[in-house]
Amino acid sequence: MCTRFVLLKDQLQAAYVALGVEAPAELVSRYNIAPSTALTAFRQRNRAAGPERALLRWGLVPSWAKSVDASAPLVNARAETLTEKPSFSEAFRHRRCLVPAGGFYEWAIHGRARKPWLFQRPDAAVFFFAGLWETWRSPTGEVVESCAIITTTPNAVTQPIHDRMPVLLAPETTRAWLDPEAHVERDLIPLLRPASDAALTATALSTHVSNVRHDDPACLTPAGPDEDLSAPQLSLGF
Repeated sequence: MCTRFVLLKDQLQAAYVALGVEAPAELVSRYNIAPSTALTAFRQRNRAAGPERALLRWGLVPSWAKSVDASAPLVNARAETLTEKPSFSEAFRHRRCLVPAGGFYEWAIHGRARKPWLFQRPDAAVFFFAGLWETWRSPTGEVVESCAIITTTPNAVTQPIHDRMPVLLAPETTRAWLDPEAHVERDLIPLLRPASDAALTATALSTHVSNVRHDDPACLTPAGPDEDLSAPQLSLGF
């Protein structure tokens, strides 16, 4: 699963530039983005209009749900079953989005302890998660726009820590993902693969980031020498 990530303001600015979207006057770094909060995403409603910015609640609410809280939030969507799951199939065909990130967190399990790791590009540049978005409307007129991040099987860097990883789209594939006229089998499904091993590095972190209430630069603090980094982490080779 992918349930936390980081996005610094310089990385977010680079995302706007890469997609040709005008950025707001003020951008804010977020160090511990979690489900049920609003996140920045980019979508494209038609080819002529080009990409646009959207603020989406992380945790997709299907349009046919009885209420926003009727079930557990759909934070992630498995790439292998996108065309089969009613919650995702229509969004996959018609409502795809990009979620910019500077890195994502996963936790290795050691008995009762959970040790956080940060996965990011070697140059710490921005990348894009493949996502889906949906609009939910209540009988009284309330509108909630939400999203899910697509996951796939792990690459060699993430596999020692977790059996899933988010789909990371290379810069040359972001336009294809947003294209409203893209063909599912020909254009989209081939993009839903693990990132290359060279695309990510892994860094063991302090447990400060494990507390979802922490959203500050200390979330990126590397693990100290006194913290337990046993076999599953060291097997990464970093």
